[in-house]
Amino acid sequence: MTGRVAGKTALVTGAGSDGGLGAATARRLAEEGATVWLTDIDAAGVQARAAEIGGRARGLVHDVTSETAWDTVIAEIVAEGGGLDILVNNAGIAILRMIEALTPQDYARQMEVNMTSGFLGMRAGVAAMRAAGRGGSIINLSSVAGLVGIPGVSAYAASKAGLRLFGKAIALETAKQGIRVNSVHPGMILTGMQSVALKDNPDQFAIITAGIPMGMMGDPADVANMVLFLASDEARYVTGAEFVVDGGLTAQ
Repeated sequence: MTGRVAGKTALVTGAGSDGGLGAATARRLAEEGATVWLTDIDAAGVQARAAEIGGRARGLVHDVTSETAWDTVIAEIVAEGGGLDILVNNAGIAILRMIEALTPQDYARQMEVNMTSGFLGMRAGVAAMRAAGRGGSIINLSSVAGLVGIPGVSAYAASKAGLRLFGKAIALETAKQGIRVNSVHPGMILTGMQSVALKDNPDQFAIITAGIPMGMMGDPADVANMVLFLASDEARYVTGAEFVVDGGLTAQ
C-alpha cells in the first residue's frame, strides 16, 4: 500500500540526528505522501535531514522546551499547510546514571526535555487539530524504560513513563474530536550514534543482542513503520494505547 498518509501534514520533533528515530520517521511519512516538517534544536542537522528527504520536507529550528517556540512552529505549519494532522513527539535526551551519581540538574533536565516538551507539544498540537476540525494523530516516543525498571535509568524512565500516561489522559480528552494519542516504546534500536559506538566495541554489541529474544537490535525503520501505522487512517480506532518495538525484550 502506498500513500498511506497522503495529503496529511506532519510534524516530527528531534529529527536532526543522522540515523536517528526522528529522521527515519520523517522519511517514512514523506515516502507515504505526507508533507513533513522536521524540527530540532540542531539547525544544521535538521536542515540536512530535510534536504536528504527532499520533496515536501521542511526543516525548522525548534527548542521543544519553549512554549513560545511551540507556538511559533505550529503557527508557521498551520499558515502554510492549513492545519496539522500528525504530531510525533520524538525529541528527547538520556542521562543514564545510578542514583548516587544523579544530580537534581540531571533529573530536571530530562523531565524538561522528555516530559515537559511532550506536554507543550500535545497542548499546541491538540489546539491546532481542534481548530482544523479534521481529527489527527499524536504519537509520543516513549521507551521500554517507561514500562519496566532498568538500573541506572531512573530519571529517564520516569520521564518516559510520565509521557506514556500523560498521553493516555489526553487521548480520553480528545477522543470525541477524532484526535488519537498513542505511545511507541522502542527497545534497543541501532541508531546512527549507537552504530558508531558498537563498531568500536563489538564485544558490547554481542552482550546487548544476547539479551534480546530475536537476537538482534532493531532498525530505526522498525520504529518508523509503527509510527506510520498509528499516523495513518488504518489506526482510526486506536487511541490511548502503547506499542512496544523491542524484539521481545520486555516479554521476558
